[in-house]
Amino acid sequence: MTFNGTWKVNRNVNYDKFMEAMGVNILKRKLGEHDNLKITIEQNGDKFHIKESSNFRSIEINFTLGIVFDYTLADGTEVSGAWEAEGEMLKGKFTRKDNNKSLTVTKGLVDGELVQSYSYEGVDAQRIFKKQ
Repeated sequence: MTFNGTWKVNRNVNYDKFMEAMGVNILKRKLGEHDNLKITIEQNGDKFHIKESSNFRSIEINFTLGIVFDYTLADGTEVSGAWEAEGEMLKGKFTRKDNNKSLTVTKGLVDGELVQSYSYEGVDAQRIFKKQ
């Protein structure tokens, strides 16, 4: 997998509707659509180190494929889950701690862009990143 590098969000597809389904209020949704998210991915075998920085927060995440970990989304929603490799994609299956509903996230490279797809309660969205 060639996710290594720094990626900056370029555009969103249906992201507002996804955030609405997640229960994010309108103010946070408007801010979230324009957060200028930048992620730096460092992969070493099945271990990942990810730095996320936006207009609102900067965090670092470490995880190993197949091992459950806890994570707090930018809006404060707490989830628990794991990432798995599926071919040339990463697939994350997470459970919200507040309501036990499932959130699925995939990361894949399409035409040189990093496409991060989300699925929650029948609402699908994407954030597309360009390599820096």
